[in-house]
Amino acid sequence: MTTYHHTQRAPLCLLLYGLAINFLMLTWVLRQEPVLAWLFPVTGLIVLVLAASFHHLTEADEGDCLSISLGPLPLFRRTVRYDDIEQVEVGTTTLLDGWGIHMSLRGGWVWNLWGLTCVVVRFKNGSTLRIGTDDAENLVEFLRRKVQA
Repeated sequence: MTTYHHTQRAPLCLLLYGLAINFLMLTWVLRQEPVLAWLFPVTGLIVLVLAASFHHLTEADEGDCLSISLGPLPLFRRTVRYDDIEQVEVGTTTLLDGWGIHMSLRGGWVWNLWGLTCVVVRFKNGSTLRIGTDDAENLVEFLRRKVQA
């Protein structure tokens, strides 16, 4: 495997779309309330944009680094240089780790869209990144080859 490209799709965006619709419906129901008349539509639109950003999680080889991006609205993207990786392994996230992009209670960042399977990337500087994926074994194999090269 000389290159890698994988996209995981998940229903997380549906939960966010539902939340956005609820905020927008509350805007109509509570339109007579002065503060809520502008708070709910703004919140609904922000959640709508986030929903459009969480349709899928893509990991792709970019030559000297791995690109990790949520899309199709590309608000959230990260690259991992292969030279910075010390070790990779298949792992799991916990229910407390949840979904999205955030710091883990166990340390390091989590980029997870759906499910508990992840690739644990340990960097030379001691930090950790957990990448949620439904293709963990192939991503680990690919990253090990890139790190050894």
